[in-house]
Amino acid sequence: MDGTSERLLTPGEVATLFRVDPKTVTRWAASGRISSIRTPGGHRRFREAEVRELLEGHQTTADPTVSA
Repeated sequence: MDGTSERLLTPGEVATLFRVDPKTVTRWAASGRISSIRTPGGHRRFREAEVRELLEGHQTTADPTVSA
C-alpha cells in the first residue's frame, strides 16, 4: 500500500471501536452521522481517519444518542 491510500474499516471494526453493534454503525451511516463508501459488492467501508476523529470527539463529550 502506498502513502496516499487510506485504510478503510468495516462496520464491524468501527463497531468494536465505539463498543456498539455493527447495525448501529450502519444506521449512523444512513443518517449521515458518519460518511461511508460502497465497495463494488455493495458493502460499506469507513475512512479510518474520520472514524478516529469521531472517536476522539466521542470520548471527550457526552453524547446523549449513545447509551452506555
